[in-house]
Amino acid sequence: MAQVLVLVDHVDGAVRKTTSELLTLAARLGEPAAVFVGDGYDNAAGSLAEFGATAVYTVPSEVNDYLVLAKAEALAAVVEAAGGASALAAVLIPSSAEGKEIAARLALKLDSGLITDAIDVRPADGGGVATSQAAFAGGFTVDATVTRGLPVVTVKQNSVEPVATGGAAPVVTSVAVELSDLAKAVRVVERKPKAKSGRPDLTEAAIVVSGGRGTNGDFSKVEAFADVLGAAVGASRAAVDSGWYPHSNQVGQTGKQVSPQLYVACGISGAIQHRAGMQTSKTIVAINKDPEAPIFELADFGVVGDLFAVLPQATDEAASRKA
Repeated sequence: MAQVLVLVDHVDGAVRKTTSELLTLAARLGEPAAVFVGDGYDNAAGSLAEFGATAVYTVPSEVNDYLVLAKAEALAAVVEAAGGASALAAVLIPSSAEGKEIAARLALKLDSGLITDAIDVRPADGGGVATSQAAFAGGFTVDATVTRGLPVVTVKQNSVEPVATGGAAPVVTSVAVELSDLAKAVRVVERKPKAKSGRPDLTEAAIVVSGGRGTNGDFSKVEAFADVLGAAVGASRAAVDSGWYPHSNQVGQTGKQVSPQLYVACGISGAIQHRAGMQTSKTIVAINKDPEAPIFELADFGVVGDLFAVLPQATDEAASRKA
């Protein structure tokens, strides 16, 4: 079977859940082959093997010293090292802001078709790669197939449940990358780690609890419920624009797009801007005092009530069931 390249999303070798999801999808199309950029491969090797990587292409850490063009050039070099575009089945990349820019630049270099924000990837009838995307704020699902060159696809987080295969150690190939002068035009001189909240990353979390205007700036009940569930905390645009919660936690069209197994909207009306960021969640629960709030049209389960009365009861019940 042809190899499917997967760009590994990691921090110093600590592999993120997005990578295990992509490896699971890659196994549907061919032989998963991970592309590891930077330092820390020894830390990542076990996780990559566990989720089915049969081969790994390592790229020098120098690539991380530059912006996204360097990573696009590195991926193009890996494609050549793997036998060229015609020898591969696809390239899968996490659908982050950086990932989508890398994918676009790579597709241009390979003269290939590009699909972004896929929520499903599978073999196409008659060969090739078929995908599904959520369109018009999740109101429709669109099926698409790349018809030109090597399919380059970015995949949204939480689109598939990772499946561990417990495979053997992958074959590792080191790929030399000659970066262009343009790729080296801007150099990263310092990286500052984000403060750790102890909660999962918003875009990777299986459960997200979000607060909106109905919190009146008090997110304590939202955070307490999220913590008992092991969930990430999100916020609507109204909440972050009011300064009640950091912009990095905004869920919506102009914020982060999430697709968890469970999304709990607390005091959020459900404007289209917010719905665009969470409508592909598997199960949606809404808590709102207004029975006419648009969020109830979208929710699988709804509670008409004051979040300050509902959430403490839900938190106590969840805690008692975990005990």
